[in-house]
Amino acid sequence: MNTLGVIAGMSWESTALYYRLLNEGVRDRLGGLHSAPLLLHSTDFAAIAALQRSGDWAEAGRQLASAAEGLARAGATAVLLATNTMHKVVPVIEAATTIPLLHIGDAIGRALQAGGYRRPLLLGTAFTMREPFLRDYLGERYAVEVMVPSEAAQVEIDRAIFAELCQGRFTEQTRAFYRQVLVEGREAGADAAILGCTEIGLLLATGERPLPLIDSAVEHVQLGLGWLLGAPGQVAG
Repeated sequence: MNTLGVIAGMSWESTALYYRLLNEGVRDRLGGLHSAPLLLHSTDFAAIAALQRSGDWAEAGRQLASAAEGLARAGATAVLLATNTMHKVVPVIEAATTIPLLHIGDAIGRALQAGGYRRPLLLGTAFTMREPFLRDYLGERYAVEVMVPSEAAQVEIDRAIFAELCQGRFTEQTRAFYRQVLVEGREAGADAAILGCTEIGLLLATGERPLPLIDSAVEHVQLGLGWLLGAPGQVAG
């Protein structure tokens, strides 16, 4: 197997999901006592979130690029950035390291193509919903028209991510609100929903699903498993 590096901790709630699913995936495919050869760099999310709020994306990119370089030096052959929002700084990371970065947009895009979805509704942090780095990536590479919720819904989606989901709080009130956003998206013409924050799937893991869900964390793990179990330089489908 290839060794995979994971830049994690944003938040550790979803990092735990990545770690479990990567290891379960290797176990299920290879059997026995097999587990995933991983190198993990876990950030202090409070520091990264402060850089996000202040708009200092250059420093955030520098820190994550340094993490990627460290993983490469330690023996990782590719890296997963286990967060949607920080894919905004992927160009900085890719410029600083020689190993491939397995982009979460490719994981999402492949899942959308496999389901035949063309007008997905994107849920995520305010940065992810309002800025073009993920929407444009998906539109240009996978020919989809990415929709976003109303401005008022975006505010509450973002608040809940940072104040609740990233801190391990999953309430019925917030779950009901997110489901209502999905209903409104369906009525506006969305044919699927991208859970474009790696914690949202933890909130919506059970219960009613008004739209088909593309969980970015789960799909990203599949991309990582393709690297772990494939030939060097190749991501298995």
